[in-house]
Amino acid sequence: MRRPLPRTLRGQLTAGLVTLLALACLAVAITTALALRGFLMDRLDEQLAASGGRFAASLEHEAKPDTDNRPDTRGQAEATFGARLLNDTVTQAAVVDDATDRPLQLTPEDRRTLAGIPVDGSGHSVRLSGLGKYRVTAVRGDDQDTLITGLPLHAVEETVHRLEAVEAVLFGAALVAAGTAGAVWVRISLRPLQKVTAHAAEVAGLPLASGEIAMPGPLSDTDPRTEVGQVATALNHMLGHVEDALTRRQASEERLRHFAADASHELRTPVANIRGHAELALRHRGPVPAEVRHALERIDSESLRMTRLVDDLLLLARLDAGRPLEHEAVDLTLLILNATDDARAAGPDHRWLLDLPEEPVTVTGDAHRLQQAIGNLLANARTHTPPGTDVTICLTTEQASVRVDVSDNGPGIPDELQPQVFRRFVRADHARSRKTGSTGLGLAIVHAVITAHGGTATITSRPGHTTFRITLPG
Repeated sequence: MRRPLPRTLRGQLTAGLVTLLALACLAVAITTALALRGFLMDRLDEQLAASGGRFAASLEHEAKPDTDNRPDTRGQAEATFGARLLNDTVTQAAVVDDATDRPLQLTPEDRRTLAGIPVDGSGHSVRLSGLGKYRVTAVRGDDQDTLITGLPLHAVEETVHRLEAVEAVLFGAALVAAGTAGAVWVRISLRPLQKVTAHAAEVAGLPLASGEIAMPGPLSDTDPRTEVGQVATALNHMLGHVEDALTRRQASEERLRHFAADASHELRTPVANIRGHAELALRHRGPVPAEVRHALERIDSESLRMTRLVDDLLLLARLDAGRPLEHEAVDLTLLILNATDDARAAGPDHRWLLDLPEEPVTVTGDAHRLQQAIGNLLANARTHTPPGTDVTICLTTEQASVRVDVSDNGPGIPDELQPQVFRRFVRADHARSRKTGSTGLGLAIVHAVITAHGGTATITSRPGHTTFRITLPG
């Protein structure tokens, strides 16, 4: 399994630093080992050249029992190897052992190896069975024979291996120390970046969707000569643009809310006057033509719907402006009972079911607005489900909250519409008749009222089951 690379910038920088240092140490170790090996090889080659093949030449005279005609081992280092070849055939071979020569029994492979050594006076590395690795040189003798002299490579390799072991220990310790120090150094170097991250996280946690936003101040101590300073400077510029855009948006929303509130307030009086005149005309005792009466009834009906629309707009404008609500104890159980009675009277073709706890449930809030919110949920269920639909109102108390669920077994709400149901002027059927008097603001008022109480309003829907849930602080 492949080991994953570090994901954090600090881990990547530390790993990169240690990796580069490890590569540098490896290059130094290889270079020094090769240099030492080459130096020791040159020394061996010099020793072999200084010997001049004397030991190998002395092997030409075989020792006799009654003479002292033995190979010349004087001045030869222990384990020095000598061999004499005539016509590429090894005739004698010996090795210095305790200042004496010791004849060798060579294998056919050893003989082929010795016969293949170039006669150039240069050093060559070979392996001989029973002896190991040797550095040898071959020169031409006086009798047109080949004289081979060799010195063991054991000391060279042992010295090189010892150097490699020392370098491994030293470089390993250096890597550990450098990795620890590098991690600390990188951590200190990235502290300004952590401040930038914390600043960005603080901004990301702000409720930027609506309302007046107090943006945090710009980052200080930004050095544009560093990468982190450049990021901080760019973040400061971006936050400045965001703050300016939010300020303009807030000002635009304020103007729109003031306009909606002022327009709604100003429309209430003329709409009330229209209704009053229409009702007065309908009460006229004299004969009124049927066409005129129908027109007056339509004027009264539409003015009533317009009055509701104006009242809803004025309520939403006040809630948007943050007008304080009443904070008093509200018997939520009694409120639900009254709202259900009103819904049952308005929709006798629906089945209205209650699921309430035995003890009354009390919350703190504005009784009139909560009554309006629950009434809007029941009116929504009555308006958008066919006759005979079961509508269940369930009140549940939890540890720190109170939950009201309004469920029905109607046709449900399309998936694409569910994220928008609490927006203003959103209707499931844009082409439906206006005879129901719906303004498209009922669920928006529910959301605004519950949010103003510190609660939440949600929806879950599928064909055959829809639930609107409001949650209030307990």
